[in-house]
Amino acid sequence: QVQVAESGGGLVQPGGSLRLSCAASGSIFTPRTMAWYRQAPGKQRELVARIFSGGSTDYADSVKGRFTISRDNAKNMVYLQMNSLKPEDTAVYYCYVVAYDTRWRDHWGQGTQVTVSS
Repeated sequence: QVQVAESGGGLVQPGGSLRLSCAASGSIFTPRTMAWYRQAPGKQRELVARIFSGGSTDYADSVKGRFTISRDNAKNMVYLQMNSLKPEDTAVYYCYVVAYDTRWRDHWGQGTQVTVSS
C-alpha cells in the first residue's frame, strides 16, 4: 500500500523561504508524476508544480521563478523549495503522486500548512 507523507510546513515571514518534503513509501516502481497542490481557505485546490519521471517540470504562473520542484527517485521523494514567499502563498500544501501498488493510481498526502505572515 502506498503512503504519502509531507513535512516542512510552518510559519514564515514575507520574503522568507521554506522547503517542503514528501515521501511516497510502498510504491513498487518509481512513481510517475509527482506534484504539489495547494488549497487556500475558500478556494479550490490548485496545482503548484509537478515533475515527471523524466525530470521535466511544470509550474503555476504565480510561483514561476520563486518555487523549485525536484525529486529523488532513489528515495521516492519530491521536494518543493519555496523562496520569496508572499502572504498569498498561505495554504495547505498537498503532495500528489502517481504510484504503483497493485496498479498505477493517484495518491494524496494529508497536507501541510504553510502560513506567510509578519
